[in-house]
Amino acid sequence: MSVSGNDEGNLTGSYSGLRVLDFSTTIAGPHCTRMLADLGAEVIKIETSEGETMRTRPPVRNTCSTAFGQLNVGKRSLVLDLKSPEGVEAVRRLVRTADILVENFRPGVMRRLKLDYASLHKLNPKLIYCSISGYGQTGPSAELPAYAPVIHAASGYEMAHLAYQPGRSRPDYCGIYTADVLTGVYAFGAIGAALHQRRGSGQGQHIDVSMLESMLGLTLNEVQWSQFDVKPTQRPMFGPIETSDGYVMVAIASEKTFRGLMKVIGQPEWISDPRFAIYSDRRENWASLMNGVEAWSRTVTTERCLAALNGEGVPSSAYRTVAEALCDPQLAHRGALAEVEDGGGIFRVMNLPFRMSGAVVSVAKRMSTLGEHTRVYLKEIGLSEDEIAAFAGNKAVRG
Repeated sequence: MSVSGNDEGNLTGSYSGLRVLDFSTTIAGPHCTRMLADLGAEVIKIETSEGETMRTRPPVRNTCSTAFGQLNVGKRSLVLDLKSPEGVEAVRRLVRTADILVENFRPGVMRRLKLDYASLHKLNPKLIYCSISGYGQTGPSAELPAYAPVIHAASGYEMAHLAYQPGRSRPDYCGIYTADVLTGVYAFGAIGAALHQRRGSGQGQHIDVSMLESMLGLTLNEVQWSQFDVKPTQRPMFGPIETSDGYVMVAIASEKTFRGLMKVIGQPEWISDPRFAIYSDRRENWASLMNGVEAWSRTVTTERCLAALNGEGVPSSAYRTVAEALCDPQLAHRGALAEVEDGGGIFRVMNLPFRMSGAVVSVAKRMSTLGEHTRVYLKEIGLSEDEIAAFAGNKAVRG
């Protein structure tokens, strides 16, 4: 995808010509490396012969997972046994040709395999080596097991979220893995910075990305409030207002939108009301303000409510399911979804949420099968036909 009006036929991906070795599994690392692939990098996903665990996550059609496909489309597939000397040696040969390596094993695993940054930097000083982990590569928590829901709890994110739910004391269940996606994006950004630095220095470096710190980065206000005495409001500022047939989110974050909302609900005199006229007083009396808003919104449908709010420039939206959001004409206009083919048929994945006027940003059209490119890369690193056959545990096949 490129910015509308540009001829994609004359454009290439920003990262075309870069080779990435992808040892990552599940979500955070694969999300990062798929973004690199969408920008033109050659991403070589290295797996065992069984394939990584996301290959079994639903929806699964004809043994092909679309959840796995969404995270790994556009990558080439190389099967290696990293517990064997031959598998490790194959990696070491590939490292000499690589620009970037991404891994999200627990700290210490790559070192035991002698595939850590210190070992591989000697083979390729230009290598940018990105490690993603729960708590970082060093420190008292470094080797603790970590998954996104655990990091959500450890970072304070869940308790911060709970503080915005009046009358509740039990933290929510977790089904959306924010920490994984967010950390993958931070890793993607750090790799871009390292590539820029390498242009001047000629040297690669080790990038250490922490899921814990990534999640803490979401709690911008709370990080500050935890250091100072800040009085909480009676009712959180951003929440649903009820309509006659549903709920609407209204975001009042400026004087202009406040005045627009007062006009919509037929209470223009509240603009100068001592309870609401000044932002600080408005926050103190937020519950009263929103009760007044709901006295109006409950008398209209969601459709009419949104029409009135949008007419006065008040930021608002109905609460939609993901399926409903995907039907938004705005997404169709931007080409936000792309079709991908695998062994189970056609499915759709999200394109990256940005477009570039001078580069292609696009998803590949088909998924690689497990181990599809193993032979190609074994030949590239110098293995003979007999060696390739032995590597796979088969007899040599003469062409």
